[in-house]
Amino acid sequence: MTSEKAQIETADCPGRASVKIQAFRNFGRESPPGRRNAGNARREMEEKEEKEEMKDSLNGGGAAGESQTSPIEVRVAKTAGFCFGVKRAVEQVYEQIEKGNGPIYTYGPIIHNEEVVRDLEEKGVRVIDTKEELSALSKGVVIIRSHGVGREIYEILEHNGITVVDATCPFVKKIHRIVKEQGEEGRRVIIVGDESHPEVQGIKGWGNDDTLVIKTAEELERLPLRDGERLCVVAQTTFNYNKFKDIVEKISKTRYDILVLNTICNATQERQVEAKQIASEVDAMIVIGGKNSSNTQKLFEICRRECKNTYYIQTLSDLKPEKAGSVRSVGITAGASTPNNIIEEVHTNVRIKF
Repeated sequence: MTSEKAQIETADCPGRASVKIQAFRNFGRESPPGRRNAGNARREMEEKEEKEEMKDSLNGGGAAGESQTSPIEVRVAKTAGFCFGVKRAVEQVYEQIEKGNGPIYTYGPIIHNEEVVRDLEEKGVRVIDTKEELSALSKGVVIIRSHGVGREIYEILEHNGITVVDATCPFVKKIHRIVKEQGEEGRRVIIVGDESHPEVQGIKGWGNDDTLVIKTAEELERLPLRDGERLCVVAQTTFNYNKFKDIVEKISKTRYDILVLNTICNATQERQVEAKQIASEVDAMIVIGGKNSSNTQKLFEICRRECKNTYYIQTLSDLKPEKAGSVRSVGITAGASTPNNIIEEVHTNVRIKF
């Protein structure tokens, strides 16, 4: 058997980094071009027999005692890997390292990926996790990650005279402005998302004391809202689009004056839609990303509903298939914080695992 090398490449599009990976797919023996074009009757017969053998192999046929090897189809999501905001944030950290501006800090891990964070730490970048640590700084460069932060963090950095490199995703920045402006105009802001997620905490930090966070339609029903209250609804950029729609539908049935703004990132929506489609058409699905990555967790939930044989891994070493040998097709997607080299490694070796 020889290997045919197939190239899979995404088109560049706004809000998403281009991903280029290579797939290796095993096919039957290739006949030399010269013979194939010569019209040799014997060779044509051999080729026909080879095709029949391949067909039998795919269907589990063949002579008793023979080892049957079926090619596994591997499909990689075009939207897998770094999104625009994450790619931009990571690049800005490496730029500061190259400039030699130190000491360098990030407020929280720059992305939810242990491999990247570990590499940056080895290069001298330190992660600050609390406001107390931040307040104790008197020098250095602090990089604000793509998730963004509330206004209080900017005030602390300005007060201490610390150099700030703001790598907040532009789409998240837009939500900050909306929350601030709508709050000032007298609307109560409701953020649909995970209150423990740093992006949501940052968004809430641009609101006021009346700003609320909900994650489910049930939580909506328990909100302390006043009759006739003016509301503004926004969403965490990585929130599940279908869940957001369900919550919005429930809100729209109330008597409130409501302004709903879909602030879910287009790249997130595209990633979720593509992952769902692939998962519904394969025997096994692999979702790659950090365990603390919100968007990767949501991808896993979506894929799991479509394909029960779904694996959530951070690196290739985490992949331990339970149904190896019975799988004929595998899908691969990855969260916005997953580097291309990890996706490539999984893609190149997935047939060995299954």
